[in-house]
Amino acid sequence: MSAVKILIIPGSLRTGSHNVRLAAAAAYEFARADVDVSRISLADYPLPIYDADLEAKSGVPINAVKLKRMIGAHHGVLLVSPEYNSAPPPLLKNAIDWVSRVEDPHETQGQVFRERVFALAAASEGKLGGARCLAALRLILSGCRAPVIPNQLTLSFAHQAYDERDRLKLAADIAAMDAMVRQLIDFAQQMMR
Repeated sequence: MSAVKILIIPGSLRTGSHNVRLAAAAAYEFARADVDVSRISLADYPLPIYDADLEAKSGVPINAVKLKRMIGAHHGVLLVSPEYNSAPPPLLKNAIDWVSRVEDPHETQGQVFRERVFALAAASEGKLGGARCLAALRLILSGCRAPVIPNQLTLSFAHQAYDERDRLKLAADIAAMDAMVRQLIDFAQQMMR
């Protein structure tokens, strides 16, 4: 069986973002688990706000096609999302909306979501750790019929959660990361069969 490939997509572009740091910490853990891991930035896939009239006039933007193909080159995807007003940020929601519209030859729209397994994580300076955002993101992905693993990571008090190497320092956070990483790998391996 070929090696599991995991893609990590942070839903933030902000300098010093707790979620970009969490994505980096997750990438380290996936690498330690001996899987092929990639981490991208949505800044490399700029997209206009989804608009059905724009799609009808100009088609799906090439960056949506590239992002869909990047997702398609992996067996599992970890979305690491900040929480804006109890919801995922527009950057991430918009990327999902556009990718769901891509229809490559011999595929249906949204097929890339149905054939990959997803995991969710969030970091917040508050005590809920982005849990409300992840509930909303889970609902969005269910609309795409994407399988999402049960384990998720909500990192509370993120401004205090990292050590000097940008790794998680609290035992409970480390255990939650490990459980999510292991479960995503296990589910991705099952999807590969």
